[in-house]
Formats: sequence, C-alpha cells, structure tokens
Amino acid sequence: MEMITSNKNEKIKNLQALLKLKKERDRQGVFVIEGFRIFKDTLETAPGYIESIFVSESFLSGGNFSTLKDKMSSAGLNQRLVTVKDMVFESISQTVTPQGIMCIVKKPAYKIEEITEILSDSSDKEHMKILLLENIQDPGNLGTMLRTAEAAGVSGIVMSRDCADIFNPKVVRSTMGSIFRVPFIYAEDFCAAVKHLKATGITIYAAYLHGGVNYTTVHYDRKSAVMIGNEGNGLTDDAVSLADKRLYIPMEGKIESLNAAVAAAILLYHDMR
Repeated sequence: MEMITSNKNEKIKNLQALLKLKKERDRQGVFVIEGFRIFKDTLETAPGYIESIFVSESFLSGGNFSTLKDKMSSAGLNQRLVTVKDMVFESISQTVTPQGIMCIVKKPAYKIEEITEILSDSSDKEHMKILLLENIQDPGNLGTMLRTAEAAGVSGIVMSRDCADIFNPKVVRSTMGSIFRVPFIYAEDFCAAVKHLKATGITIYAAYLHGGVNYTTVHYDRKSAVMIGNEGNGLTDDAVSLADKRLYIPMEGKIESLNAAVAAAILLYHDMR
C-alpha cells in the first residue's frame, strides 16, 4: 500500500486544492468527504462514486478500519487506498479532531426532469415535496437544509445558481451523507425552474415575512414545494410572485426572522403532519 510521508506529495496538494477551491472541484468534477460516518454512508449508498481513499496510520490500525475493510474489498476499492502519516493527515484535515479518513468522490449530477420524474414515480406516497432555495449563502445552513430535507421526506432540491457551493467541505459535513441520497440541481434560471415545476402540477409555498397566511392554517397539496430565500433578504420579488401561497411563521419577542434552515425545517415538517 502506498504511504505518503510529506505535504509536498502531489496527491496531498491535490486534496488541499479540492478542499479550498470551488473552481478546482468544478474542473475535476469531484469533491472531498472527511470522517468515518460519512465515509461509511458513502460506502453503503454510493460506492461507485469513490475515486480514492486516504487514511492515517492510526486509523489503519484501529477498530473503525476493521469494520470497513470487508465492504471496501467487496466494492473493489482496496487498490484506491492510500496511507498517510498522522502528522500529514492532521495538517490537511478540516476538522478539529481528525478521524483519520478522507476520500475523493465524484459529484452527483441530476437534471430537473429527473427530480420531477421522481415525484411522478412516487404515487405510493401520500405527499411529495420539493425544497426550493434561492441565494442561500451560509454553508452550514445549506448542509443542514439538505439533511433536514432527507429526514422530512423531500424528493429533490432545486437551488439558484448563486447559492453556496453544496460541495464545500462545511456543507458536505453538515449533510451527514444526505448529499448522496437526495437529488439536487443548481438552476441557471431559478424562476424558470420554478415555472417548470408549477407546470407539472406542483403547488409552491413561499416563506414570506411581509404578508401571507399563518403556516399552521395551511394544508399542503399532495405535490408541493417549499421555497426559502436568502438569510438576510429573503426571497426576491420575482420568486415570490411565482408562489401559489405565501406563508409566515408566527414569532414572539423582538425577533424579526428565523434562521433560514430553521424556517425550512418548520415548513417541511408541517407537511408531514
């Protein structure tokens, strides 16, 4: 097995570039995941996406590696395994307490037609919903929304092109593996994508602070989409104009608005009621 002993190794330099630079992730069509839990999820959910695996010396001799090696072998991944000196691994890790495993994986890629097909093919479900995100800037918020969307039974996510990069390491960590299980796209023209969804019979519910109805009084249609806007400015006027219903979440005290990820969770889970 290959052993990397220096930060000057070309594979380590490439890892660092992928962790730091969106343009490099875009150019290569890959991104980096780090940590035992998300690697285990990826190995079980999408082993075909895994291109290379980097483990520290300590991880290689520990119990967590023992739980993975048979599945890695079955997936034909042993030849993609590289060992890294502990000090080198710690120097590139994005976490406070490195877990000793990191890998390069291919980016999932979907089209909006695939997301609407998933809705059409889900006739056995009582409710089907999509999450629409416009100009979400905080990586932690985006990752939390993706994770919450999976938990709330969302069939797909459509984001405007100016949303944070879903392959940013902070976003990826926040998703806890949902990035491989929930289809998503970046729409070059967000409003055009929303119009496409409306044309397929999906009702659009927009989170809105300046009017509309209390969300608790609304019963979502069977095919629905929840639309959430930018953390500071909310949805644009163009996006709001496409909503079939505008919803507000009642608040007490002097709070003017909720965190965008919290608002998304409240509205998505209301649909599960």
